[in-house]
Amino acid sequence: MIDLRARATDPEALDLGVAPEEALRSLADLRFVNRWLGNRGRFLGAVLPYLRSSDRPRLLDVGCGSGDVAVALRRALRGPLAAVGVDIKLLHLQAAPAELLRVVADAHRLPFAAGTFDVVTASLFLHHFDQSELPDLLRALYVLARRALVVNDLRRARVPYVFGKAVFPLLFQSRVSIEDGLISIRSSFREPELRAAFAAAGVPSVRIERSWPYRLLAIAEKSPA
Repeated sequence: MIDLRARATDPEALDLGVAPEEALRSLADLRFVNRWLGNRGRFLGAVLPYLRSSDRPRLLDVGCGSGDVAVALRRALRGPLAAVGVDIKLLHLQAAPAELLRVVADAHRLPFAAGTFDVVTASLFLHHFDQSELPDLLRALYVLARRALVVNDLRRARVPYVFGKAVFPLLFQSRVSIEDGLISIRSSFREPELRAAFAAAGVPSVRIERSWPYRLLAIAEKSPA
């Protein structure tokens, strides 16, 4: 029986690098997950009010992959939005829609000034980092946000792992998605772990809620200037 008491630290194949065709198939699987197996409605509902309260809304999505999350926010806003997607892999950004402003960058060294964006989002991204890396990363992302940092990630539990073992081979096009999907579940968070990372980052007043299916949604809101 798999041990889920602590976060796994196994690297994911897509992070290490796979053949371009395999990477593109895996990105398509990730878009499927975000659209049909995630908490998109709740995530959009958390982010959109901050964007709508701005005269010239600006969004940064870090670790954006092929950009589907940022584009979903842009289309749901139904108004002007400067949506920027950052990923460390050029191939991932080349698969993103043209309406997304795309920047190749390391999340630890983002080329933006403090308060550049109304909202900074990180969706299914933080679990790729060891617990010791999270405080510096969260602190840096929080500094870039004028209104809020919103983190959406997996909640580690046995039910999604058993589901993934049984169903991922039937749903996914890519073998990488099957293997990485199970690693992602094992590397994901329990609520106290995510809360501790925000606390270690010195980010105040974060709200963390459980969201169906087996997601954690963290909102670190800033007081209006």
